[in-house]
Amino acid sequence: MLIFKYVYRLFCLRFMYCRVRLSARSVLTKWRHNSLNKKEKQSFFIQVKNMDNIDELNKQYELATFAGGCFWCMVKPFNQWPGVIQVISGYTGGDLPNPTYEQVCSDRTGHYEAVQITFDPAIISYEEILTVFWQSIDPTDAGGQFGDRGSSYQTAIFYHNEAQKTLAEETKKELQASGPFGGRPIVTPILPAKPFYPAETYHQDYYKKNPMHYQRYSIGSGRAGFLERHWQKA
Repeated sequence: MLIFKYVYRLFCLRFMYCRVRLSARSVLTKWRHNSLNKKEKQSFFIQVKNMDNIDELNKQYELATFAGGCFWCMVKPFNQWPGVIQVISGYTGGDLPNPTYEQVCSDRTGHYEAVQITFDPAIISYEEILTVFWQSIDPTDAGGQFGDRGSSYQTAIFYHNEAQKTLAEETKKELQASGPFGGRPIVTPILPAKPFYPAETYHQDYYKKNPMHYQRYSIGSGRAGFLERHWQKA
């Protein structure tokens, strides 16, 4: 009889232990679930906040796209100005998606070597960006730029909206009327923007990666001398 009572008490204690353990596990599971939900919600709100920031950046910044001959020489003139966020070398104006440097240089894709500038119009205006562009090229050369010949090295302005188109046309007329080119016609076309394809990594910020070669190229191509003579720029 005593043995039966002993076994019965052990059974009851074991049953109570299991219930407490299961209850504790249930509480722990709910806590973890709620914690994960809380973290997921926090993560979601962080993502939404970041998306809002991206939207704000898109509203704040604008794009400007120009072809000015070899894009190695068209990054530094813009990079040095406050309000310029980034300058990317690439290809635009043609119909072949994602062209390579070799394909563009063949003059069979319709693309120009170009740069695309992201800028803050609250700091630097598109009109000021245009001035930098005009003073970095020879706008009277229809066959290329300086030592670089062919259609991929021709100059062009690619406008992203009607306001940019209007400003580009106005500054072109002003340059024709009073520029330092002895009355020679300004031949740089003003075209609607087309898809822009960033160039290969080794082309980006070339003047920073290869400063000595960049300097020799700028001088050897004739660009540096032209800018010095016409705009007092080296």
